[in-house]
Amino acid sequence: MAKKRFFTKKDLIGYLFASPWLIGFAIFNVYAIIAVIYYSFCDYSIIEPPKWIGIGNYIELFRKDELVPIVFYNTLYYTVFAVPLGMIVAFFLASLLNHEVRGISWFRAIFYVPSVVPAVASSILWLWIFRPRDGLLNILLGFLGINGPNWLASLEWSKPALIIMSTWGVGGSMLIFLAGLQDVPRQLYEAAEIDGANGWVKFWKITIPMMTPTIFFVLVTGVIGSFQVFTAAYIMTQGGPGNSTMFYVLYLFNKAFRDFRMGYASALALILFLVILIISLILLFTSEKWVYYEARR
Repeated sequence: MAKKRFFTKKDLIGYLFASPWLIGFAIFNVYAIIAVIYYSFCDYSIIEPPKWIGIGNYIELFRKDELVPIVFYNTLYYTVFAVPLGMIVAFFLASLLNHEVRGISWFRAIFYVPSVVPAVASSILWLWIFRPRDGLLNILLGFLGINGPNWLASLEWSKPALIIMSTWGVGGSMLIFLAGLQDVPRQLYEAAEIDGANGWVKFWKITIPMMTPTIFFVLVTGVIGSFQVFTAAYIMTQGGPGNSTMFYVLYLFNKAFRDFRMGYASALALILFLVILIISLILLFTSEKWVYYEARR
């Protein structure tokens, strides 16, 4: 009986065609992860070779760095408010665009376009919108008799301003919700109408349960993305005023490329990875109580 080879010719050909991706993954992902873990235990300024200091970076991170609790609070604040708000706006828009009316494809494109506008361009646009005297938002509030705040220069309103801005890019989530809504069987609505259910009952008893897998996906990706918020704060506020918009990744960036403390920044990156991993696992395990995957079968 011939001994079966571990690799066949077809396997080798497959690996050969996949080798560019495998090499890129090994260099830009696996090596990068290993390097971050190593540097997190080093005093590394990029200019000089890394020096092993053990858990010194982690001791400083948890015990000495007074800004770490602030950046954690700012990031958590942003996540708690921006993610639900973005999901609500995206779901609302998807519901509006889930009707077959004349020119609906144009409306869908219009609402999706802001999500593909470069982040730098969007930030510059919103800098003008949030201007205290002649900004568009305060002008609109003035028509309602409301004296608009000094958005980005205010300790109280700087984070809410960036949260409001985050709704500008919900086009991707909107499309995901729209695809989920179009996958809900029409027969369920027809059966509910025969039983006398109104629109509100159909929404809570059919639409929401059938959409829970989609809601869960958008929730997890939204939480992961919100913990990595960076561009808007970097361009619009630089973490100010008074560190009120100093988010975690912005602080990590400053430590790495402004203070040239790559070892400390690597420790910050690992802690962020663990926080996101733990939150993602919590969402995954709790999803069994409210996500209904078998409803579509």
